[in-house]
Amino acid sequence: MAQPPDPQTVPRGRHAPPLEVRLSVQRRRLFEAAAAVFARVGYAEASAEAISREAGMSKATFYEHFANKEECILALFDEAATEVTRALVNAPGDDARSYEDRVRGGIHAFLGILAAYPDSTQTLLVEIIGAGPRAAERRDAILDLFADGLLRDNARMAVKFGNPRFASKDDAFAIIGAIVELVSRQLRTGVPARLADLEPVILRLITGLLVAPR
Repeated sequence: MAQPPDPQTVPRGRHAPPLEVRLSVQRRRLFEAAAAVFARVGYAEASAEAISREAGMSKATFYEHFANKEECILALFDEAATEVTRALVNAPGDDARSYEDRVRGGIHAFLGILAAYPDSTQTLLVEIIGAGPRAAERRDAILDLFADGLLRDNARMAVKFGNPRFASKDDAFAIIGAIVELVSRQLRTGVPARLADLEPVILRLITGLLVAPR
């Protein structure tokens, strides 16, 4: 996900870093700026000019990285989705004493990274919806990926803890969809007051759709 703004600039002249480093720094700054602009005014009202201005760069630099704002939000979406996935994979959980502990730890990690990067989260879950068919496909694909991960983890933990299983992947996808809507509402309306307040709600949601072993 886009990192917090870094006031440092890239050195120029003979002390300048290699081209790939400069391009990487530029792209990161553009991601930060794009996330801020999309969150502030929405995708429809955002523009390459506004994103460039937010990043302190020229429009020409923006177009060196992205063909248009659609390409920018798609790239930002992919970056944010990758970071969320990495955080979930690396979340502590191997020392969980029960499946509920495991689920609680995953929820905490997920909401924690979303809360740490609110602008990118707004893009990942809210603004991407209005960015066209390609964006919708990306969003559907990442939700499907998260559902797969939830289903696999549930099956793996069943071997370890004997916990109930989901009846189908549709159950897992329903949970992911509900989580996205809960988080989206919090981002849009401030209800509940903090993303962390959703932890017990999501825990009940997940455990409520589990099917007892037969």
